[in-house]
Amino acid sequence: MIFVDTGAWIAISNPKDQHHREATSIYNDLRDREIQLLTTDYVIDETLTRLRYDENHRMAVLFLRHIEHLEKATDLTVVIVDDDLFLKAKVLFCEYDSARLSFTDCTSFVVCGENHILEAFAFDQHFPIMGINLRR
Repeated sequence: MIFVDTGAWIAISNPKDQHHREATSIYNDLRDREIQLLTTDYVIDETLTRLRYDENHRMAVLFLRHIEHLEKATDLTVVIVDDDLFLKAKVLFCEYDSARLSFTDCTSFVVCGENHILEAFAFDQHFPIMGINLRR
């Protein structure tokens, strides 16, 4: 199982993204190898918002449809950030004043920890701080 972060989803979805070619290659490899993907509702929210504001509504909707397709095919698990995860992320967020972590990053790290995920499909250099390797 591998965690998929906002930057990866954006890079896959947006042909103009600087990481699009690399992300598409990684994504196709993950899909070919039938590796289970995991993300969170916060990451989906962040991705939809960025695609909508940085690109356009159509690209955001296409991304959302793609997520729905992956979920239906059971290739993607979307973890909902509930009260317990939120509180754990809050603690983590308050601990790391020296690293510029977003709250969504903190929810992702908690989810990775609770699911014993040691690898993320991400371009965010904060994952290695938490001992999570980047898929490159």
